[in-house]
Amino acid sequence: MSGLIGKKIGMTSVFSAEGKNIPCTVIEAGPCVVTQIKTVEKDGYAAVQIAYDEKKEKHTSSSLLGHFKKAGTTPMRKLVEIKSFDKELNLGDVITLDIFEDDDWVDVTGISKGKGFQGVVKRHGFGGVGGQTHGQHNRQRKPGSLGASSYPSRVFKGKRLPGQTGGEQVKVLNLRILKKIPENNLLLVKGSIPGAKGSYLIIED
Repeated sequence: MSGLIGKKIGMTSVFSAEGKNIPCTVIEAGPCVVTQIKTVEKDGYAAVQIAYDEKKEKHTSSSLLGHFKKAGTTPMRKLVEIKSFDKELNLGDVITLDIFEDDDWVDVTGISKGKGFQGVVKRHGFGGVGGQTHGQHNRQRKPGSLGASSYPSRVFKGKRLPGQTGGEQVKVLNLRILKKIPENNLLLVKGSIPGAKGSYLIIED
């Protein structure tokens, strides 16, 4: 396994050799710097910590400044641990999208767009309480009955109700890389990817 941190640029489409128009997402993938090597002996598990997206020193805590200086790199905004890499890495190594090949299949993790507090129709796909017949006039998008009466006199845990929607970590599996543009650190991945434009992504092979 190998991986990179990236940033969602937006969506576009490309034409295949057969003339089909394929929708794809443009991702700025890397370059990432190795900032820590975790081992079973010292940390209890093996992983590689990588960092992405430079930021100013004045916006970085002193403890993180020391962490980045130990790796010989400038402060970064996003830190992620990847469990295992195909090749052995050392502190301060730079990882680029060369770790991926054209037509590779990747898994992409991102934070979905937040939609705020939503009702049951939008959040769970409920049909509402029915049309404006049967005496309904102001309950078209309500959840309806919530449960029993005297027993158990409560609503069961896990009941699908209104609440905060989106803003959750989502992992999309098996997306195909359509094209690499190494000079601009860009990946074109088939299909849609969770998150707003400019949000961070984790791309794993």
